[in-house]
Amino acid sequence: MTSVVFEIKESVACITLNRPDKYNAFNREMALLMQDQLKECKSNSNIRCVFITGAGKAFSSGQDLEEVADPNGPEITTILSEHYNPIIRQIRKLEKPVVAAINGVAAGAGANIALCCDIVVAAESASFIQAFSRIGLIPDSGGTFFLPRLIGWQKASALMMLGDKVPATEAERMGMIYKVFPDASFAAEAQKLASTLAQMPTLGLAFTKQVLNNSFINSYEDQLHDEEIFQEKAGRTADFNEGVQAFLEKRKPVFRGK
Repeated sequence: MTSVVFEIKESVACITLNRPDKYNAFNREMALLMQDQLKECKSNSNIRCVFITGAGKAFSSGQDLEEVADPNGPEITTILSEHYNPIIRQIRKLEKPVVAAINGVAAGAGANIALCCDIVVAAESASFIQAFSRIGLIPDSGGTFFLPRLIGWQKASALMMLGDKVPATEAERMGMIYKVFPDASFAAEAQKLASTLAQMPTLGLAFTKQVLNNSFINSYEDQLHDEEIFQEKAGRTADFNEGVQAFLEKRKPVFRGK
């Protein structure tokens, strides 16, 4: 049984974390396999949206601590530099929308991998935990970067230090995630969202993602300049022409991601 299942359905690449007996805790094999699959998502032009979820009761409980405790296992610095940080960079640099569908608990690195995605949705019974302080570590996998920007400094600081469990509905209320769906309809609704994104103007979405990435470090003037540059690029795409023609002809546009 592979630790990460990879499927492509109608332009959506589904990456399913698949160690359900370990609550999809990451080990080296799983992290490196996910990196390979994200590389495939980048190079395969037929893929227009990426959908990440978990098998069983959890999205991911974070790092497999048995691997950390193993004398022959990787050191913490290796786990960050070779396992998690490459995944975060790949997701943020991927020129396609990435949806995280949180089917259960998302803890530690599992929570922060989810929060770096473009759109995060969750089942009503799901939850998020910054579990690092419980074992004397700091939040990693981009958590100290993304979480304060999502919910504010005070709330992020408290959640990271206290390790509170945040129910999905509360995560939505505070702006940590986009939307919560009832458990019974979660899988269908999350897949529907990914399918919708896969039929949208992919290059325009990629440019939006790049401008948002730049906004983390840009000044106000730099951001206005970037908007000019990327809007010009978007205006030269075939999808822009199709969108305008469809509007004028009062029909539904057919975008091709070009």
